[in-house]
Amino acid sequence: MHIAIAADHNAVPMKSRLSAWLAERGHETEDHGVHDATETVDYPPLCADIGSRVAAGAADFGIILGGSGCGEQIAANKIRGVRAALCHCVFTAEIARAHNDANVLVMGAKVVAPDLAERILAVWLATPFKGGRHQVRVDQISALESGDPLPQGGR
Repeated sequence: MHIAIAADHNAVPMKSRLSAWLAERGHETEDHGVHDATETVDYPPLCADIGSRVAAGAADFGIILGGSGCGEQIAANKIRGVRAALCHCVFTAEIARAHNDANVLVMGAKVVAPDLAERILAVWLATPFKGGRHQVRVDQISALESGDPLPQGGR
Protein backbone atom coordinates (compact mmCIF):
# COMPACT_ATOMS: atom_id res chain seq x y z
CA MET A 1 0.00 0.00 0.00
CA HIS A 2 1.01 3.59 -0.56
CA ILE A 3 0.52 5.57 2.64
CA ALA A 4 1.03 9.31 3.07
CA ILE A 5 2.13 10.19 6.60
CA ALA A 6 2.65 13.55 8.28
CA ALA A 7 3.45 14.79 11.74
CA ASP A 8 3.76 18.12 13.40
CA HIS A 9 6.57 18.88 15.84
CA ASN A 10 4.80 16.98 18.65
CA ALA A 11 4.89 13.66 16.82
CA VAL A 12 8.21 13.48 14.94
CA PRO A 13 9.45 10.41 16.88
CA MET A 14 6.12 8.61 16.38
CA LYS A 15 6.17 9.35 12.64
CA SER A 16 9.70 7.94 12.35
CA ARG A 17 8.74 4.81 14.25
CA LEU A 18 5.53 4.19 12.32
CA SER A 19 7.22 4.89 8.97
CA ALA A 20 9.85 2.26 9.78
CA TRP A 21 7.13 -0.16 10.96
CA LEU A 22 5.26 0.31 7.68
CA ALA A 23 8.40 -0.13 5.58
CA GLU A 24 9.26 -3.36 7.42
CA ARG A 25 5.88 -4.69 6.30
CA GLY A 26 6.37 -3.73 2.66
CA HIS A 27 4.30 -0.54 2.57
CA GLU A 28 5.50 2.47 0.63
CA THR A 29 5.37 5.65 2.69
CA GLU A 30 5.33 9.23 1.57
CA ASP A 31 6.74 11.32 4.43
CA HIS A 32 5.37 14.83 4.98
CA GLY A 33 5.67 17.34 7.76
CA VAL A 34 8.65 18.21 9.85
CA HIS A 35 11.59 15.94 10.62
CA ASP A 36 12.90 17.91 13.59
CA ALA A 37 10.84 18.22 16.78
CA THR A 38 12.24 21.72 17.37
CA GLU A 39 10.70 23.02 14.12
CA THR A 40 7.25 24.19 15.22
CA VAL A 41 4.62 24.02 12.48
CA ASP A 42 0.89 24.54 12.10
CA TYR A 43 -1.00 21.29 11.54
CA PRO A 44 -3.85 22.41 9.20
CA PRO A 45 -1.59 22.62 6.12
CA LEU A 46 -0.28 19.12 6.88
CA CYS A 47 -3.84 17.82 7.17
CA ALA A 48 -4.81 19.50 3.91
CA ASP A 49 -1.78 17.97 2.19
CA ILE A 50 -2.39 14.41 3.40
CA GLY A 51 -6.17 14.64 3.02
CA SER A 52 -5.93 15.97 -0.52
CA ARG A 53 -3.52 13.19 -1.51
CA VAL A 54 -5.89 10.52 -0.15
CA ALA A 55 -9.02 12.11 -1.64
CA ALA A 56 -7.32 12.34 -5.05
CA GLY A 57 -6.20 8.70 -4.93
CA ALA A 58 -2.48 9.58 -4.84
CA ALA A 59 -2.26 7.62 -1.57
CA ASP A 60 -4.27 4.58 -0.46
CA PHE A 61 -4.46 5.85 3.11
CA GLY A 62 -3.21 8.73 5.19
CA ILE A 63 -1.79 8.95 8.68
CA ILE A 64 -1.67 12.26 10.52
CA LEU A 65 0.08 12.57 13.86
CA GLY A 66 -0.05 15.47 16.28
CA GLY A 67 -0.02 16.20 19.99
CA SER A 68 -3.58 15.18 20.89
CA GLY A 69 -4.85 14.52 17.37
CA CYS A 70 -8.05 16.48 18.02
CA GLY A 71 -7.26 19.46 15.82
CA GLU A 72 -5.76 17.25 13.16
CA GLN A 73 -8.96 15.20 12.90
CA ILE A 74 -11.08 18.33 12.61
CA ALA A 75 -8.82 19.86 9.94
CA ALA A 76 -8.49 16.67 7.90
CA ASN A 77 -12.25 16.16 7.83
CA LYS A 78 -12.68 19.53 6.12
CA ILE A 79 -11.23 17.97 2.95
CA ARG A 80 -14.00 16.55 0.76
CA GLY A 81 -13.63 12.77 0.51
CA VAL A 82 -11.67 12.37 3.73
CA ARG A 83 -13.01 10.32 6.60
CA ALA A 84 -10.39 10.92 9.27
CA ALA A 85 -10.70 8.98 12.51
CA LEU A 86 -8.98 9.91 15.75
CA CYS A 87 -8.00 6.59 17.30
CA HIS A 88 -6.60 6.24 20.80
CA CYS A 89 -7.28 2.52 21.16
CA VAL A 90 -7.51 -0.64 19.07
CA PHE A 91 -11.33 -0.71 19.31
CA THR A 92 -11.76 2.73 17.73
CA ALA A 93 -9.30 1.79 14.98
CA GLU A 94 -11.28 -1.33 14.13
CA ILE A 95 -14.65 0.45 14.16
CA ALA A 96 -13.29 3.38 12.15
CA ARG A 97 -12.34 1.04 9.30
CA ALA A 98 -15.12 -1.56 9.56
CA HIS A 99 -18.05 0.80 10.04
CA ASN A 100 -16.88 4.20 8.77
CA ASP A 101 -14.46 3.25 5.98
CA ALA A 102 -11.98 5.74 7.45
CA ASN A 103 -9.24 6.59 5.00
CA VAL A 104 -7.10 8.74 7.30
CA LEU A 105 -5.86 7.59 10.69
CA VAL A 106 -5.16 10.31 13.24
CA MET A 107 -3.30 9.72 16.50
CA GLY A 108 -1.97 11.93 19.26
CA ALA A 109 1.63 11.31 20.27
CA LYS A 110 0.98 12.85 23.69
CA VAL A 111 -1.90 10.41 24.22
CA VAL A 112 -0.89 7.13 22.57
CA ALA A 113 2.20 5.19 23.64
CA PRO A 114 4.49 4.04 20.79
CA ASP A 115 3.73 0.31 21.20
CA LEU A 116 0.01 1.01 21.25
CA ALA A 117 0.36 3.21 18.14
CA GLU A 118 1.79 0.22 16.27
CA ARG A 119 -1.07 -2.02 17.42
CA ILE A 120 -3.65 0.61 16.44
CA LEU A 121 -2.05 0.96 13.01
CA ALA A 122 -1.88 -2.82 12.52
CA VAL A 123 -5.59 -3.25 13.29
CA TRP A 124 -6.56 -0.21 11.24
CA LEU A 125 -4.73 -1.51 8.16
CA ALA A 126 -5.97 -5.10 8.57
CA THR A 127 -9.64 -4.27 9.07
CA PRO A 128 -11.78 -4.23 5.94
CA PHE A 129 -14.82 -2.03 5.50
CA LYS A 130 -17.98 -4.09 6.11
CA GLY A 131 -20.19 -2.25 3.62
CA GLY A 132 -23.90 -3.11 3.79
CA ARG A 133 -25.79 -0.90 6.20
CA HIS A 134 -22.51 0.88 6.95
CA GLN A 135 -22.19 1.90 3.27
CA VAL A 136 -25.49 3.74 3.57
CA ARG A 137 -24.06 5.69 6.51
CA VAL A 138 -20.87 6.50 4.62
CA ASP A 139 -23.08 7.68 1.73
CA GLN A 140 -24.97 9.87 4.20
CA ILE A 141 -21.69 11.37 5.41
CA SER A 142 -20.77 12.12 1.79
CA ALA A 143 -24.16 13.77 1.28
CA LEU A 144 -23.60 15.95 4.33
CA GLU A 145 -20.22 16.91 2.92
CA SER A 146 -21.65 17.97 -0.44
CA GLY A 147 -24.91 19.50 0.84
CA ASP A 148 -27.07 16.87 -0.85
CA PRO A 149 -30.18 15.28 0.72
CA LEU A 150 -29.38 12.34 2.95
CA PRO A 151 -30.04 8.91 1.42
CA GLN A 152 -32.28 6.73 3.54
CA GLY A 153 -31.70 3.18 4.71
CA GLY A 154 -29.12 1.38 6.77
CA ARG A 155 -30.32 0.86 10.32
